[in-house]
Amino acid sequence: MELRDLPSVDELAREVADPLAVDAARAVLDRARERIRAGQEPGELRGLVEAEIAARRAPALRRVLNATGVVVHTNLGRAPLAPAALERVQEVARGYSNLEYALDRGARGSRQDHVASILGRLTGAEAALVVNNNAGAVLLALAALAEGREVLVSRGELIEIGDGFRIPDVLARSGARLVEVGTTNRTRASDYERATGPETAAILRVHQSNFRVVGFTERPSLAELAAVAAGSGLPLVDDLGSGAFVTLEDEPTARESLAAGAELVCFSGDKLLGGPQAGIVVGSAELVERLRSHPLQRALRAGKLTLAALEGTLALYLDPERALREIPVLRMVREPDEMVRARAERLAGLVSGSVEDTVACVGGGALPLAELGSFACAVEEELAAPLRLGEPPVVGVVRDGRLLLDCRTLADDELDEVATAVAAARG
Repeated sequence: MELRDLPSVDELAREVADPLAVDAARAVLDRARERIRAGQEPGELRGLVEAEIAARRAPALRRVLNATGVVVHTNLGRAPLAPAALERVQEVARGYSNLEYALDRGARGSRQDHVASILGRLTGAEAALVVNNNAGAVLLALAALAEGREVLVSRGELIEIGDGFRIPDVLARSGARLVEVGTTNRTRASDYERATGPETAAILRVHQSNFRVVGFTERPSLAELAAVAAGSGLPLVDDLGSGAFVTLEDEPTARESLAAGAELVCFSGDKLLGGPQAGIVVGSAELVERLRSHPLQRALRAGKLTLAALEGTLALYLDPERALREIPVLRMVREPDEMVRARAERLAGLVSGSVEDTVACVGGGALPLAELGSFACAVEEELAAPLRLGEPPVVGVVRDGRLLLDCRTLADDELDEVATAVAAARG
């Protein structure tokens, strides 16, 4: 075929009755011209237009089967939601809701009221506030409490986590001024005392989410830091990063932080908590109200679907044993190795693979030193790309010439889907 033999955009589009046909035909013809100039056949044009239309209608945000062994995988959407949370989202999303309407009074209400009470029960806090993520929670806290003034932070806590989130940058954007205290590996309570001055507005403690400093180290306990803050009449803000409501190795909980003397505690909803992306602030009623009334709060507030999913997740924690069973992140982190091995053996039998010992991790900037014993189904390395591009996409880890499908992050009811995907990838 030569260039002059190509139909016009309108001629090709008329062959396919679809509102997207003109744009799709234009794209197909552009590619056809490139192929002809390269000495190649352009292909069957109508079929290419139909394929282009199908691709444009396909959703960009898709469900993925996580076979990486990273439980809270930031790139794959972090925490999968529990069925109870999904039910709450569906119930709230399918119609109107009382998002900002007080049914008992028949008047305007606050969207924060829907989860404040349950957060209070779970953490012991006087008040609570939810925004769109934990970076937003920290930003709002600093802007509301310390804009134009100083905030004390240990040099060992000036962290950077995923996607360039840096504590010094957040402080700068909030309008507060960073005052570094101590050294990278050793900071004492006396360092904070010496740094306190008339311009000091708050003390910020930041959890070392995705790293640990070991060896010749020193760090004041939260209770010691709370004593310094109280002695200087300053609020102590504790950024827990991931946050947790159940005991998971050395990960601090919001209840423990408040009990130790923190006045505000910030943490994520979508990491170890196992809920939707959200930033949660709990603590003193007076300080939470200052955050709530700050103009930035409106820009950062969570929407109704986030609040519905969060409420459904938090309700599970009222029965800790149920939370451990039904919240996927907690179930995966705590699942016995033998159950993971049994799943890997089943998958290997379905796809003619082999079982290999491996090590999974929590991910999401939580518990960086924790290693979760795991088992994977190993298949050919060449399957990595076709599995990633299939439907549903399956993402594993290539290691030593094999593709490992880690079964700690695959559920029992996903194995048949993975097996079907492997068969399709092999052709």
